[in-house]
Amino acid sequence: MCNLNYCITRFILSAYKIFQLPTDIGIEIAFAGRSNAGKSSAINTLTNQKKLAYTSKSPGNTQSINVFQIIEGKRLTDLPGYGYSIASKEIRRTCSNVLPKYIQKRQSLKGLIILMDIRHPLTDIDNQVIKLATQRNIPIMILLTKADKLMSNAIKAQLNMVLYKLSFMFTADIQVEIFSSLKKIGVNKLQQKLNTWFSDPYINQI
Repeated sequence: MCNLNYCITRFILSAYKIFQLPTDIGIEIAFAGRSNAGKSSAINTLTNQKKLAYTSKSPGNTQSINVFQIIEGKRLTDLPGYGYSIASKEIRRTCSNVLPKYIQKRQSLKGLIILMDIRHPLTDIDNQVIKLATQRNIPIMILLTKADKLMSNAIKAQLNMVLYKLSFMFTADIQVEIFSSLKKIGVNKLQQKLNTWFSDPYINQI
């Protein structure tokens, strides 16, 4: 397994359409989730860079696919937040088309991190995104974010509920972890999964 230095990750471009993305080679791991689920905060925590990915208290601000390069041929992508947007109808329509096209067509996509607020997991649109990824056999890791908002008993209950529902809805082996950018909970598990995906020869052939 390769152990990458995520602290050297750098922003390379923003794309509103698939053809604007980098050449479709190498390995990309994408971060997806409802607006305000904590995608940008997770990327900043992973890379130990406070301002690498844009964060806002107003949901719906990530309207493009933002691409970050760790090293040559290994990238992270921050996908547009779904479920809510303060942007114009035109931009919302563009984003709603870009996300499924990216998951369905992007050959360098080798893993999907889906972030869900632990207090509101597995919404209908979350399930649609999971279904899109499983149809292409894209490996999935779910991060239940903002775990610092709940007490330990409630965290355990939410985790068990998510695992139970996933076992009935999907046949894919989906890893679920507790995560908090504020408390740095789950960061090591995220790093370990990314290291595995970036180095797994089977995944790289999918």
